[in-house]
Amino acid sequence: MNILIIEDEQRNANRLQNLLHEINEEIKVVSILESVAESIEWFAEHQEPELILMDVRLADGLCFEIFSACTITAPVIFTTAYDEYAIRAFKVNSVDYLLKPIDKLELAGALNKHKQLTAQKQTGEIIHNLVDIIKKPGAIYRTRFLIPIHDGYKTIKANEILYIYSEFKVSHAVLENGEIQAILFTMDELEEQLDPEVFFRANRQYLISINSISSIHNYFNGKLKVMLNGQKIETEIFISREKATLFKQWLDR
Repeated sequence: MNILIIEDEQRNANRLQNLLHEINEEIKVVSILESVAESIEWFAEHQEPELILMDVRLADGLCFEIFSACTITAPVIFTTAYDEYAIRAFKVNSVDYLLKPIDKLELAGALNKHKQLTAQKQTGEIIHNLVDIIKKPGAIYRTRFLIPIHDGYKTIKANEILYIYSEFKVSHAVLENGEIQAILFTMDELEEQLDPEVFFRANRQYLISINSISSIHNYFNGKLKVMLNGQKIETEIFISREKATLFKQWLDR
């Protein structure tokens, strides 16, 4: 069996590969990919494997961006914890998920479940249905945040946020009215909670709304320079060459 691993943490990828060989020495890992961009390039140049082991959260975004950019019909086993509503969809449709740290018996069970799948076309439809579930407006994405202030609380609507940046491991939301408000979630958590149709993870420090973009410029080595509204002086951020293609696709939907 040919298996593709998509996992951005090398230690987890190595563990998966070792467990696969312990379960079945005839399993061949065709490649280990670390990012959304690398995966999109790989699928454009290679034949689909028989099975994909895929982490949801990758170095440059969520794995569901891969399905938006590529037609994938191969069965997928997701190797992460995710929203319980989505997890039930995996279970019902016989596309499995594994919680980290990966257990050998659970991985063996997932591989056995894969053998029971009768058609790759059916699995492809399941995956696209899952993506639709995750993208369904109001299904899992935040519409507002409850923020503690002084001796009370205030709410911030997600559509009031222009962009979020991380400073000293604290996430700060820049609002349409110019206010800056600390939010008690990590950037990775916010990326999962906010609608990817509206918000894009530009880099590890910035999560930007489509409404925050003032201008976009080509930069050195295939990078992009993006100017953001929200403060008296526009904020300048950079998008890597690897993420530039995804960023353009996000803008051109």
